[in-house]
Amino acid sequence: MNVNKLNNLLELFFVQYQNQNEKNILLSSLKETNNQFSWEKTFLSIKKLADEIKKYTLKDDRCLLISENRPEWFISDLAIMLSSSITVPAYTTYSERDYDYIINDCKPNVVFVSSQEQYNKIKNIIKKNNFIKKIFSFENLDLDEDKYLNINKLFLNLDYNDKNIPEVDLVRKDPACIIYTSGTQGNPKGVILSHGGILNNCEGALEILRPLISDQTRFLTWLPLSHSYEHTVQFAQISVAAKIFYAESIEKLVKNMNDCSPQVMTAVPRFYQNLYQKINSTFNKATGIKKKLILKMLDLGSKKLNKQKLSLFEKIVDSILEKLVRKKIKAQFGGCLKTFVSGGGALDKEIGTFLNAIGLPTLQGYGLTETSPVVSCNPIHDIRVETVGPPFKGNEVKIAEDGEILVKGENVMLGYWNKQEETEKVLKDGWLYTGDIGIFENGYLKITDRKKDILITPGGDNISPSKIENELVNSELIDQAIVYGDNKPYLVALLVLVDEKKNISEIQIKQEIEKINNNLGRIENIKKFFITDEKFSIENGMLTPTMKLKRYKIIQKYKNKFENLY
Repeated sequence: MNVNKLNNLLELFFVQYQNQNEKNILLSSLKETNNQFSWEKTFLSIKKLADEIKKYTLKDDRCLLISENRPEWFISDLAIMLSSSITVPAYTTYSERDYDYIINDCKPNVVFVSSQEQYNKIKNIIKKNNFIKKIFSFENLDLDEDKYLNINKLFLNLDYNDKNIPEVDLVRKDPACIIYTSGTQGNPKGVILSHGGILNNCEGALEILRPLISDQTRFLTWLPLSHSYEHTVQFAQISVAAKIFYAESIEKLVKNMNDCSPQVMTAVPRFYQNLYQKINSTFNKATGIKKKLILKMLDLGSKKLNKQKLSLFEKIVDSILEKLVRKKIKAQFGGCLKTFVSGGGALDKEIGTFLNAIGLPTLQGYGLTETSPVVSCNPIHDIRVETVGPPFKGNEVKIAEDGEILVKGENVMLGYWNKQEETEKVLKDGWLYTGDIGIFENGYLKITDRKKDILITPGGDNISPSKIENELVNSELIDQAIVYGDNKPYLVALLVLVDEKKNISEIQIKQEIEKINNNLGRIENIKKFFITDEKFSIENGMLTPTMKLKRYKIIQKYKNKFENLY
């Protein structure tokens, strides 16, 4: 498929639909196993729903979509596009204040909600905003039927003889969606992404996925579709005509991997950190010959990753380890996994090396919501874990004099919704100023720092807190951490301990901090710390939906305790 020649995302789907066995399952929920959509049913459902949406919208009107991941999400997204409207996805974990802000910012004519629970979060906001003309739901609501429509009831009356491909009056420069950033620093900004920007990402993804795809590649999706990363991934999945499974929950991911045996899965660094800690903890308990086999597997796996030549004997040993150890590890994740893809934040080099060495290929990429979102990614044939890979085809990337990464191309956003001044701050002469610091190493992009999350010492030194936090959470004792100390004489940290380690002594923790400090520069050392039993979570507002620290929220809550350490 030549994605570059397509005019819009709907064409991508329609072309693939015409090339597939229409009876094959495309969308499948692992939470509700009977909730499945074939290519044919998906196609007809999109058309039917689009006709309904058109009754309440005009071109470029906004449609708010609030739902957990499920087949109806994908159908609604494409139906909104087919109606010539713009999808505005919103996280199910937003507070009422966030919903109020977004609704009043984008003024949607139509609102989609998955359930009564999601509707209840916004019903008070809807009552005071008369620009909302219709509510569509995926389940029945406790609401007058003339005020909402359950789309699954609509799908009961599909015309299976209506196979005509609808005409779509959309070009690549047209807005496809407005993705609100997750708000690590305050109110979210609405990022306007074009059809061409997302298609450009799909073209780059195809280059990565071609060596990995089979007759019907299986994807397990669990990151919120409201996030630009997973929102674009769903179209990359269509690009390879994949079978898409929607996970039950984060807690059931490993079980779900066994349920559907995915070949490809995308996730954020936090997932891989947890995976690393669990597998490494198991490895550390091993003794005798089992321990020796594990250490040898890690050694040879690292050598192969770093392109070091193996001796004939090492090749034989590695082949044996592939069957004895790596195959068993892969079996725990469905047995068919060809690659993990990491995005949405920096993946620690040690974790990347470890996962690749044990037979779980992990490709680190880089991007922002503002770049649709992917800028670059490691290819499967040449993984360099300390980098985020070469730029995607069509993406122009350069390093500014101060080290900031600049991006130009079709993938760059059209701008921030209703925020011209904010747009002009980051878009200059077609170049997006990312706020990230990096270098190129043999054509591969390497992220070295972040402009926005910098702590400055009284002596004028710049310190990246995320670097130190990554070191802390790599400890077997520490589950979560945040570093504090802007314009302070030294750095301090707030720690959340691993559940199994919550009863250890303060002396043990101090010893662990000392070990970590030995791997850091003098000015990066943690001098003092305190512990909280409350984990940072999406529910308590301390993490974004992609599990990044909401730094300002955490610091605001624990401000006095931080200050008491000085």
